[in-house]
Amino acid sequence: MTKIAIASDHAGFELKEAIKAHFGAQVEFLDLGPETDDRVDYPDFGRALGQAIADRKALRGIVVCGSGIGITIAANRFPAVRAANCVTVEMASLARRHNDANVLGLGQRLVDQDLAFAIVEAFLSTEFEGARHAGRVEKLGEKI
Repeated sequence: MTKIAIASDHAGFELKEAIKAHFGAQVEFLDLGPETDDRVDYPDFGRALGQAIADRKALRGIVVCGSGIGITIAANRFPAVRAANCVTVEMASLARRHNDANVLGLGQRLVDQDLAFAIVEAFLSTEFEGARHAGRVEKLGEKI
């Protein structure tokens, strides 16, 4: 069973929990918190997920905050992370196929639950195409 790291802040907590419930039979979740919807700082949880990917505790992850932007930025601070904040199924599919995105960012305030589930499904089921994209993706992990 595939292990997926997942984290949120308070503004993404409800969607994080819904994703775990909906996909729990398909994947094993490494839940990095929070455990409640009490106010927390998204950089702490984005960093925890980024570190889990860097440490190979999971090969892919999902981060959720109100817009998906802040927590995705926090996760992307790690060279091993290629996080894409997606608001459509096509974005998630392209992020996987062309960019080998290994972390999906979602905004609870921007996508409803059904759309979020479809985006997650695309993220989980789409493979990286490699070929002409491989060299570009390799450059994403280089330090500047």
